[in-house]
Amino acid sequence: MELKSIIEKMIKSNQWEAPDIIGDIPHGDMPGDKIQISEVHIKKANVIFPELLVRMMTLLEKRECQKLVLTVCGGSGVGKSEIASLLSYYLNQMGIGSYTLSGDNYPHRIPLYNDAERMRVFRHSAIKGMIKAGTYKEERFNIIHQFQQENDDANAEHLKDYPWYESYLLSGREGLMEYLGTRHEIAYEEIEEILSQFKSGKKEIWLKRMGRKDTELWYNKFDFSGIDVLIVEWTHGNSDNYQGVDIPILLNSMPQETLAHRRTRNRDGATDSPFTVLVLELEQEMLVSQARKAQIILSKSGELISYDQYWKQMEGNKGGINEQ
Repeated sequence: MELKSIIEKMIKSNQWEAPDIIGDIPHGDMPGDKIQISEVHIKKANVIFPELLVRMMTLLEKRECQKLVLTVCGGSGVGKSEIASLLSYYLNQMGIGSYTLSGDNYPHRIPLYNDAERMRVFRHSAIKGMIKAGTYKEERFNIIHQFQQENDDANAEHLKDYPWYESYLLSGREGLMEYLGTRHEIAYEEIEEILSQFKSGKKEIWLKRMGRKDTELWYNKFDFSGIDVLIVEWTHGNSDNYQGVDIPILLNSMPQETLAHRRTRNRDGATDSPFTVLVLELEQEMLVSQARKAQIILSKSGELISYDQYWKQMEGNKGGINEQ
C-alpha cells in the first residue's frame, strides 16, 4: 500500500493508538549516542504524531513525491533523539518505512576538535575585540589567562571585579555567533545532498558516521529502498543553511532546562562550564530566530502551540542560565 493510502486510512479510522513502550527501540545513527526514553517522551510523541499524520497527508495531496523529510529540532538535551526515535518507530509499526538520521554526524570536525575550535574562536575574537575597543592591556591578559587556564573565562561573574571584562565577553560572544551553526562549523551541503538523493529515489546512499576520536570518522552505505520517511534529529534541523525539509518539528525548552538531561547523554565532560552555558544560550537564540518555519511546535509542557504562543512563552522566559 502506498504511503498516502496508509496515512489516509489511519486518519479516517481515527483509531490510532501509540504503543505503550519504553524498551530498547531503534534510534538515530550517531555512534555511541545514548537515548533514555521516558514516559514524558512517549506522551510528547503521542501528542505530535496525530498532527504529524495530518501534515504528511496534506503534503502528499499536493504533490506526487512519496518521499518525505521531517526534522525534530530543539535545544541540546530537549529530547530530540528520544522523540525522533519514537516517531520513527510509530511510522514503521504502521507499515511506513522510516529512518532516523542524526545531524550531529555532519560537523566538519569531530566533537573533540570542534569543541576546541569553538573555544579558539571565542577566545581569539574576545582578545581581538578588546584590542579594537582599546581595553586590552598586558596586565589584564594575565588575569584573562588565569581564567582561561581554569576554563572559566566565559564566566560573566568576573564583571563584578573587572568591569573592563565586558569587552572580552561581548567580543567573544559575537565571534562565536559567527561560527556556531553556520557553514563554517557544519557541512550543510552534505546533508542537503543526502535529502536530495533520498527524495529522488536513490536506493543506496552513503551516510557519515562520526565518533568522538580522530580515528572514528567513516561512511556506511544504507539501503533506502523501503524507506518513505527520513527523520533528521538535530539542533540545527530548522536552519536556513540547507534545503529539503518538508515538516520541521520544534521542541521548545529553555537552556536552563536542558543541562540535567545532558548529564545522562554521554556528550561532554564540561556540561556545567560557563562556556557550555554560553553555547546553549546562543543555540537558543538561533532556534528562536528559525522558529517561524516550524510546522509543529510542542511546548515544554507537552502541548501543541502556535508560533505566536511560542513567541509569548519565549518573551516570558527571557534570561540566561546564569540567572537561575
